[in-house]
Amino acid sequence: MQYSSEITEMCRVAQGTNHGPAPIPQEGAWTQAREIKDINGLTHGVGWCAPQQGACKLTLNIKEGIIEEALIETIGCTGMTHSAAMASEILPGKTILEAMNTDLVCDAINVAMRELFLQIVYGRSQSAFSEGGLPIGAGLEDLGKGLRSVSGTMYGTNAKGPRYLEMAEGYVSEIGLDSNDEIIGYKFVSLGKMMDAIKKGVDANKALEDASGIYGRFADAVKTIDPRKE
Repeated sequence: MQYSSEITEMCRVAQGTNHGPAPIPQEGAWTQAREIKDINGLTHGVGWCAPQQGACKLTLNIKEGIIEEALIETIGCTGMTHSAAMASEILPGKTILEAMNTDLVCDAINVAMRELFLQIVYGRSQSAFSEGGLPIGAGLEDLGKGLRSVSGTMYGTNAKGPRYLEMAEGYVSEIGLDSNDEIIGYKFVSLGKMMDAIKKGVDANKALEDASGIYGRFADAVKTIDPRKE
């Protein structure tokens, strides 16, 4: 180690009491994190690319500094899906420090990793006060039945008004309008449930019917329209 001449000529002064790092909440306990292996927790975060044409929601489950589970959800940019595929192979098994210094191909995923790193090392994880943390697989449970991301897709123009395309319940196949042409409900298809049924041998039309539902006052609609065509 090299010291400048100014430092070399100084006399030594004791630093006094050193209590170490401030404890952070982790999995139902207070931890003084000194090394990467001291970090635990499950958390979520969002990242975006420089042109802001796409975003990534990243979920990590970390045990003793190692990423044991990763869920990568992307929206807005088609190329991000391929980057997410790579990230699903790259992230598990790495320490959070390694993951911070790994090219995850897509800027949005890189930014999400940065945001999660900050949350987790400052004790802001979603599982901070969950005793023992959350098991590996907790991230997958966020997707629910059919293992599909929850997404909302709406579109509207000043000339023709709003169109509901995708809701939490699923793909919107019809929207119901009242006598004022205002939306009062919609019919949806849970694509995850439908595909699961088809894979089990259920007829496609029957699977579609069983996976369909309505929301709001759809039954009272004066007319219904296909939001993608009408």
